[in-house]
Amino acid sequence: QVQLVESGGGLVQAGGSLRLSCAVSRSAFRLYTMGWFRQAPGKEREFVAAITWSGGNTAYADSVKGRFTISRDNAKNTVYLQMNSLKPEDTAVYYCAAKGTIVLITTQSEYDYWGQGTQVTVSS
Repeated sequence: QVQLVESGGGLVQAGGSLRLSCAVSRSAFRLYTMGWFRQAPGKEREFVAAITWSGGNTAYADSVKGRFTISRDNAKNTVYLQMNSLKPEDTAVYYCAAKGTIVLITTQSEYDYWGQGTQVTVSS
């Protein structure tokens, strides 16, 4: 079983930054494609960003392009989401997800493992 634990959420003012981390309890982490998703109150969960095992391929939702950066450290079994220029509409619970594949995946139904989520609140 693969366990994912997110951290780094919190309350920040609009225009501020946060870095989310997702620690993965699996030695084969380097072989997993990782993704970040978010769910705002009253809305469906949506794709935010994804990264392949090597870090060579990434994808972003249009709403976060140029503001968010996904990265990973395979030596630490951790994936990160650097969020800059935060807006109130970025307020949501952020989830990381994993799938044992080398393919870049942006569809949440294709991910096999999920973390419990971390709350990000951006005040105006």
